[in-house]
Amino acid sequence: MMSRVFRIMGCLRAAEHGATAIEYALIAGGIAVVIVAAVTLVGTEVNEAFVAVSEGF
Repeated sequence: MMSRVFRIMGCLRAAEHGATAIEYALIAGGIAVVIVAAVTLVGTEVNEAFVAVSEGF
């Protein structure tokens, strides 16, 4: 009986580790989306600045 309880507890612990890994993956994905959006926005601004400078010469 006790071995069954320990086995069930082990499965629950493993499921919790899986959920934690998924949470970290979602956080990392969200951070990646923010980084891509920021780089795209800044890249566009920098490109416009370089075009303005090059047209001035």
